[in-house]
Amino acid sequence: MTADDFPLPTLAGELARLADVLENGRGFVLVQGISVERYGRAAASTIFWGLGQHLGVPVSQNAAVHMLGHARDTGATLADPATRGYQTRARLPFHTDASDVLGLLCLRAARTGARTAVVSSAALHNAVLARRPDLVERLYRTYSLDRREEQSRGELPYSAAPFAYWKGEQLSMRYNRCYVESTQRFSDVPRLEPADVELFDLIDELAESREFRLDIDFGAGDLLLLNNHAVLHSRTEYEDFAAPELKRHVLRLWPALRQGRDLPPGFWGNPHSAGDRPGRGGITPRNVIAKQSPAGPCGSRGQW
Repeated sequence: MTADDFPLPTLAGELARLADVLENGRGFVLVQGISVERYGRAAASTIFWGLGQHLGVPVSQNAAVHMLGHARDTGATLADPATRGYQTRARLPFHTDASDVLGLLCLRAARTGARTAVVSSAALHNAVLARRPDLVERLYRTYSLDRREEQSRGELPYSAAPFAYWKGEQLSMRYNRCYVESTQRFSDVPRLEPADVELFDLIDELAESREFRLDIDFGAGDLLLLNNHAVLHSRTEYEDFAAPELKRHVLRLWPALRQGRDLPPGFWGNPHSAGDRPGRGGITPRNVIAKQSPAGPCGSRGQW
């Protein structure tokens, strides 16, 4: 289903304005009041996909080519190198995702916790420059990022990309300390230097401070859109309900903006293309067909 299959005669113009806010404004948007309980999961998922198509071209969120993701606790831990943040209820420190935009639609909120926060990448950059100018140049160095066991055959288990990039007057920044540090298990990855750790500690300290951090109420029916080049985001640990039908459930999209900024070829560390926007992030798809589950192709666990 494309944007042409999801006509929005009154809302399309507003979505275009929001896309401009994401790219050229504050870098995040919160839309509230979507009646997800009335629509149900299937219809809400269709609505979310249709809205995302008007914003950009969705890219794959994992090697299994999931374009519409489901952020739910699977019992995994971040200590497992194959775990991604949306699969765990553990605290997620400030980071960016591997796409132009992260879109989140909350179907059900957690019992407690799961506080979401954002921080401006430009503000962090300026704060590092003001407090530790000797560390700023390290933002522009190339770091290795863990692929979390999702590399294709023949690819390295990690990619390499800079944290920050300037184009004209526009700063683009990506940051995921967990993925950088977990690559240290590979013998061929350059060792982090003490000054690198000092930089990471400073970024984390600044991002968590109330001087820079903005906490966002994110509950059922809320749609949160974040430009990963302009803001970092985090989520606190949460406790879920015992009943499966009440557990936290958030839908997830990674749209590549059609009018997105220019980025260097190696910014994402991945050589593949995303729809009609070459090199716009996402996870390289694997050419693998998963076995059908016992529940069948349309069952709750069914998936090809």
